[in-house]
Amino acid sequence: MNWQGEALWEAIAPVLPGFTVEVLPHIGSTNTELMRRARAGQTEPVLLVAEQQTAGRGRLGRDWHSAAGDSLTFSLGLELAPADWSGLSLAVGASLAESLHPAIRLKWPNDLWLADRKLAGILIETASFTQSRDAPRYAVIGVGINIAGRAADGLSTPPAHLREVLPGIDAPQALARVALPLVQTALAFQQAGFAAFQARFDARDALRDRHVTLSDGTTGTAHGTSERGALLVHTAGGMQAITSSEVSVRPVA
Repeated sequence: MNWQGEALWEAIAPVLPGFTVEVLPHIGSTNTELMRRARAGQTEPVLLVAEQQTAGRGRLGRDWHSAAGDSLTFSLGLELAPADWSGLSLAVGASLAESLHPAIRLKWPNDLWLADRKLAGILIETASFTQSRDAPRYAVIGVGINIAGRAADGLSTPPAHLREVLPGIDAPQALARVALPLVQTALAFQQAGFAAFQARFDARDALRDRHVTLSDGTTGTAHGTSERGALLVHTAGGMQAITSSEVSVRPVA
């Protein structure tokens, strides 16, 4: 596959000094690899792309495997120092959806949906290597997007794929669409936090005004997000602000 790495570098390096692009034919997990490098002192900004992931990870410890060509899997690693990290995955989701197609919706807190089926997932990890509270943290923004159809075996949500709305697109073309806007989103989030992205997320919110069930069995109606990215759910006990990404939220059929 032709990833156009030099073109990506030329587009992104002016806004992210020291930036590099790296494409590997296969790896366990791009997120795991960038966190390993960061612990070893390599915290320069990098876009690490895997043509095939053999041990990709999703939220709540779920696996995300990819075959070469069927998915786009990559991680963006860079140092960030936002005043508040809350809502970063929502801002990233909004950026990806806007770069790809108008039909894509966002399922709080870190999935992209197409007609209530999972098209893509986001996994963000951060680490600090100093004792200073104000020092930047190294953030790894991991993204997995289904390019072609995949089996639904063992998946809690049926899968969608990008070629349903963009016939003929391949992984390098999808990366070319999302890479620069994603970097710009990360830098803008550092300056302004989620409040700058709230309206953009809410415009594509797949759960808004729908009856939902939380992982503890609580039910209610989703009412968008707060300025810090919490999911607002009106329950029998009143309005709840769901802030933990470890809480699973499902729309009721």
